[in-house]
Amino acid sequence: MFHTGLLLDIEGTELTAQDEEILRHERVAGVILFTRNYENPAQLAALTQAIRAAAGREILITVDHEGGRVQRFREGFSAIPAMASLASFSDQPARNAAYARELGWLMASELLACGVDHSFAPVLDVHGPSSVIGDRSFGVDSKAIVPLAAAFMRGMHEAGMRTTGKHFPGHGTVVADSHIDIPVDDRPLAEILQLDTQVFIELLPHIQALMPAHVIYPQVDPDPAGFSSFWMQKILRQDLGFQGVIISDDLLMAGATVAGNISQRAEKALSAGCDLLLVCNDQAQARVVLETVEFPMTERDPVKILAGQSAFDSLASVQASQRWQDVQTLLAQRAQ
Repeated sequence: MFHTGLLLDIEGTELTAQDEEILRHERVAGVILFTRNYENPAQLAALTQAIRAAAGREILITVDHEGGRVQRFREGFSAIPAMASLASFSDQPARNAAYARELGWLMASELLACGVDHSFAPVLDVHGPSSVIGDRSFGVDSKAIVPLAAAFMRGMHEAGMRTTGKHFPGHGTVVADSHIDIPVDDRPLAEILQLDTQVFIELLPHIQALMPAHVIYPQVDPDPAGFSSFWMQKILRQDLGFQGVIISDDLLMAGATVAGNISQRAEKALSAGCDLLLVCNDQAQARVVLETVEFPMTERDPVKILAGQSAFDSLASVQASQRWQDVQTLLAQRAQ
């Protein structure tokens, strides 16, 4: 058995004494990085080394680096296109899938070479009314999404990175943005499963972690999916047989506020079945969780499952590889 844990952020491009102190807490499983933590690849590599040294144990270093408008590191990194654009790379589906595979490898290889274990990718939501999902999605239904997302994840795996599918059971069909609102999806369970969740079902063999949506599906359960034992335990664990890691979306998002204060949110997410909790952009609130919440045991070792393994020792060595250069040629062709 292993402990569940917390993923939190740090202040800037170097560790502060406060950062170093909190990283030593045994329930801190990892760090999520943001644009404010980045200057250039050399600085990022030094920061990830410092994080591991401060923790003094195995720890996850993560980021939201999907491509398109959600890419935290820009200067010095390849610009990954939005996932919605992959289907139009050519008029040949097999070629588009090959392109998706190379982009998955590219994204993961560049991050891993700088010491970042894991990108919370890919988005598996359908491209529907949701503006916060929008072009982050691969397509409008499972037939469009599955071959491209499977190829993208295969590329991530080839680079040495695990995958996180989000946002289970599906965020693309609800309009409200869970960062700033409390989305409600009034559809019945059968309709959600048939359209949105079907993507996750078909891709489950490729997925090592899932992130649930801060969306309420009132015809199914009164709680948002990430706080719902029905969604996490009954549907995901029992019915679908998912044995990987469940990672909460940020517990400080507006969509999580229905679960109470930060301690109550953390307790409810853990009770529903989350293995890792995200608390972003407020280290004081992360400290409250660490001080007030008892983290239960889990059958999975989330840190070990999601730890990355790079074939390269630096971003420069990635860029010197033939595969990296070939992908740059594809990107240049796409830009023409």
